[in-house]
Amino acid sequence: MDDRLYFRQLLSGRDFAKSDPIAQQMRNFSYLIGDRETGDTLVVDPAYAANDLVDIAESDGMKLSGVLVTHHHPDHVGGSMMGFELKGLAELLERQNVPVHVNSLEAEWVSQITGIARTDLTAHEHGDKVNVGDVEIELLHTPGHTPGSQCFLLDGRLVAGDTLFLEGCGRTDFPGGDVDEMFRSLQQLAQLSGDPMVYPGHWYSTEPSALLSDVRRTNYVYRASNLDQWRMLMGG
Repeated sequence: MDDRLYFRQLLSGRDFAKSDPIAQQMRNFSYLIGDRETGDTLVVDPAYAANDLVDIAESDGMKLSGVLVTHHHPDHVGGSMMGFELKGLAELLERQNVPVHVNSLEAEWVSQITGIARTDLTAHEHGDKVNVGDVEIELLHTPGHTPGSQCFLLDGRLVAGDTLFLEGCGRTDFPGGDVDEMFRSLQQLAQLSGDPMVYPGHWYSTEPSALLSDVRRTNYVYRASNLDQWRMLMGG
């Protein structure tokens, strides 16, 4: 699939939304995932300047056919954040009306944050698959950071959103966060076969990606082997 797979990791404030100081500070990653043969591509977590992401895809000869959402926080989909109104998913849909794939437990949150009607979102369950051309993407429900956080597994790659960073994991003290659920989600990811390359939702580490085996070996979140240890590690 590597010869057909179109995969780009794009950093906010550098590759898109270049003049946005919030995008530069937050260091979000968005992703373009597509099939070079059909030209179809999906965008993961379009925020700040979603049209920049569409422009990048089109400059590569690709056409947008859908959106994958890891979770509802405004730095991933747009909306209100710390007194600022961030552009994102709603802006993208004004330009091009495409399916928006969310976890079923996140759909209402995404709708409230972005103002997009719930009926305009395509809700999924754990293990569902979305195809872009001949590229198959498995949706993994990984609650903890938010109730409906999800990761995307494809062709030896794990797009991990804010569930798993190369160093640390997503916070659990925001509304809808759950320390115990985060532990279970991290353990679920640790057991994935094939040692996929982890692509996080933010650049909070030296490298922008790493093999899951390396993340398991070096990331402090994997020092806890049970819930009691995990709660102590997380300060609760």
